[in-house]
Parts: sequence; structure tokens; C-alpha cells
Amino acid sequence: MDIPKNLKYSSEHEWVRVEADGTAYVGITDYAQSQLGDIVFIDVTSVGETLAKGETFGAVEAVKTVSDLFMPISGQVMDFNSSLNDEPELVNKDPYGKGWMIKVAVGNAADLGDLLDADAYAEISKI
Repeated sequence: MDIPKNLKYSSEHEWVRVEADGTAYVGITDYAQSQLGDIVFIDVTSVGETLAKGETFGAVEAVKTVSDLFMPISGQVMDFNSSLNDEPELVNKDPYGKGWMIKVAVGNAADLGDLLDADAYAEISKI
């Protein structure tokens, strides 16, 4: 499993990449997508909403299951990766790149300190 060192991770298997301008990209980890199997639909209806850490921002539908997506940090959901409308399988193919799900205006930078680094995430995921 791929666990990039430059990202932060939640125990619910979401990743966060903070950009220099203070925005963050969020998606699910390689481990999460492998456990879900073939992803067929991403449902994000929270664009424009301000959500607290831990709140649901959407759902991911795979061939066998549907799973909620949780905010790893608080903030306003600014954008959804519209490429996933036509190609939800990008999450399976490139979860840390083209398979990102939402762009967030970080609401509380302290939330980032509560996230896991790559080594800690690998440990809890037993990868």
C-alpha cells in the first residue's frame, strides 16, 4: 500500500494535503480504496457548506458497499473533483492525485495537528 510521507491521515482513512495558500485537498487512502473495491460513484453534496471535523461530507459507492466520507479537518468545502462524475475509478487508480475528492478552506489549523503522519497511519492500518 502506498502511504505518501507528505500527507496527513485520519483514522477513518481519509488523507489531507495542505497547499501553501491554506487550502487543503482531501481524498481516501490507497488502503481505503483497496478495501472498498471497484468504486462506481462518489456522492458529494456538501460543496459550499462549512463542516466540523468528523462530519460526513459525502459517500463513496463501490460495487459491494456504500461508505460515508468524513471530514478529517473542519472547514468549508470549496470544490468537488468533477472528474469523478465521469471517472469514479480515478480513486482506485490514483487516490492521492487525480482521485482527490474535495478542496477545503481550512477552518481550524489546529485540526491538522490531530491527524496522523504516514508512519502512524501505517501502524493503525496494519499495512
